[in-house]
Amino acid sequence: MTKRKLNRQQRWRIEKIQAERASRATRLDDKDGEKLAAGEYGPEQPGRVVAHFGRTLDVRAEGDDEPVRCHMRANLEGLVTGDRVIWRGRQDAEGAIVEGVVVARGERTSVLERPDARSQLKPVAANIDQILIVFAVEPEPHPNLIDRYLVAAEATGIAPALVLNKIDLLPEDGGALMALLHRYEALGYPVVATTTERENGLDALHARLAGNTSVFVGQSGVGKSSLIDRLLPDEELRIGALSKDSRKGTHTTTTARLYTLPSAEAAELIDSPGIREFGLGHLNEQQVAEGFIEFRDLLGHCRFRDCRHRQEPGCALLEALERGDIHPERFASYRRILDSLE
Repeated sequence: MTKRKLNRQQRWRIEKIQAERASRATRLDDKDGEKLAAGEYGPEQPGRVVAHFGRTLDVRAEGDDEPVRCHMRANLEGLVTGDRVIWRGRQDAEGAIVEGVVVARGERTSVLERPDARSQLKPVAANIDQILIVFAVEPEPHPNLIDRYLVAAEATGIAPALVLNKIDLLPEDGGALMALLHRYEALGYPVVATTTERENGLDALHARLAGNTSVFVGQSGVGKSSLIDRLLPDEELRIGALSKDSRKGTHTTTTARLYTLPSAEAAELIDSPGIREFGLGHLNEQQVAEGFIEFRDLLGHCRFRDCRHRQEPGCALLEALERGDIHPERFASYRRILDSLE
């Protein structure tokens, strides 16, 4: 079924109604409460979407740990995990809220979008402070895949950080993988090393999560669910086995879900579905170039305005590459990404 197209006046009216509901929920007095509670559903109240299942959502009220399964009003579309919403609950005979309805969405500070098979952007999570790009010693990470995640993160405007998991499998000197980490760290990206095999193996991750709403992304098998299982010991998560033959992981998470961490101050974590590769088909050449943070001060300084940074004379990127200001592997990764878009 195709989506109903709304004209400008209809969209304005819907946005106006949702804004009024959000405002009313934040300053609800006793008189308003009595009027709203008179119906089947109770008063409007703020909440947070903790999981999304098509036309139904799990919503957690402020100050409450248990989510409530809610339906969405017909004029609400595109809600995702992490959204702040206004909702109303229905109580049973004993006064317990058994279900609810979401009536409005609050403003978003950020949204993580991922292109689908048709390269159409699809929101997967909202109100995120940082994207934690998780990779592991096994399956062996490829720098180009890490770069793709970083470019995608930079395009969203959400701060990325790198999390290397399973460091107990590293050689004593750290090997080439640790050298790769230091290269990203030198660019200014926060880097966190973790393992679930040591007692203090998650201390650095706890510190990184504190005070933030974070989302885990990364290819399957890198241990995202295992990390969350340790961070949230009371939650039951399915842990995917790592194939001994292919050393590739199996998909275990089916929907994005928001968790509150008990051992980190004001920390929330969104676990997103495992994906092997973050598609960049929705980005143009300029956006990809801007996704490489060491390029930014150089862009716009080439001799030719339409420079594609291949073999053109006076190319600022190629000159920086010759000087050693841009690492050859990063530039090669940039070229591979552009080639994949073509």
